[in-house]
This record gives sequence, structure tokens and C-alpha cells, in this order.
Amino acid sequence: MKLTWLCKKFEELSNSELYDAMILRQEVFVVEQNCPYLDADGKDKYSWHMLGYDENKKLAAYARIVFPGVSYKEVAIGRVVSSQQHRRTGAGKELMRESIKAIENIYGKVPVRISAQTYLVKFYAEFGFVSTGKEYLEDDIPHTEMLL
Repeated sequence: MKLTWLCKKFEELSNSELYDAMILRQEVFVVEQNCPYLDADGKDKYSWHMLGYDENKKLAAYARIVFPGVSYKEVAIGRVVSSQQHRRTGAGKELMRESIKAIENIYGKVPVRISAQTYLVKFYAEFGFVSTGKEYLEDDIPHTEMLL
């Protein structure tokens, strides 16, 4: 499966791209994970948005690259998500590679901090992320802070 990648600042997103991202995030983080929370948390305006579209122009994978100083002093990657039909296809790994590459192109080789759902720690470790030892509940879901 070949995905087409776009990386845009908030103000560069088309209405359709923003809508696609919000739908995917809500489908997975709110509905699928049964976790009612405010997804539109004010950080989208201060982020780059990585969107991976499949050959049918359906959003397959998405991540938000948050500017330094917004979530953490470092650049952050968050809202990492793959659509249900694109899981176990490599879309998530491709999403992380593309996100890290975009950070290097924009900021250079800088530390990147994430708040990983704890069950995905091994997944993020494949990209060089290491646990900082901080573990906590976020919206009743166990998370681990990690740093690249």
C-alpha cells in the first residue's frame, strides 16, 4: 500500500484535510477507545500536521507535530493514529518515520518528546524513543513519557 504524505502547518490545511484529521482522531481516540475528552485542545494551531492518504484519497494515518514550548520544551509528536482498515499494514511505522523526517527537515536533529500509550512503548522504542520513567494516567489510559 502506497501512502501519499502531506505535512502542513494548521493555517495551510484545507478545510477537507482538517475535517479528515478531526474525524479520524475522534473515531479512534473518542469512539473506539471509549474515552470522552476534548480532542480540539488548542494545540492544533501550534502544530504541523502529518497526513497520510491512501490511493482512494482516504486518510489512513495522522500525527501532530507540536511546536517546541507548547506541550513540552522540546518538539512533540502526538495524536498518532492509523485508521482501523490501515492497521497492521505498516502505515503506523511509515507515519512515525515521516514525522521524524519532517522534524529533522524543519528543526534539525533535536530531542522529541512524546506521551505514549503504555501498550505502545515497544512500538516507539523501534524509532529510538526511550522511557523517561514518568508513567501516568491520561484520560484513564496508562501513558509513558518517552524521549528521542
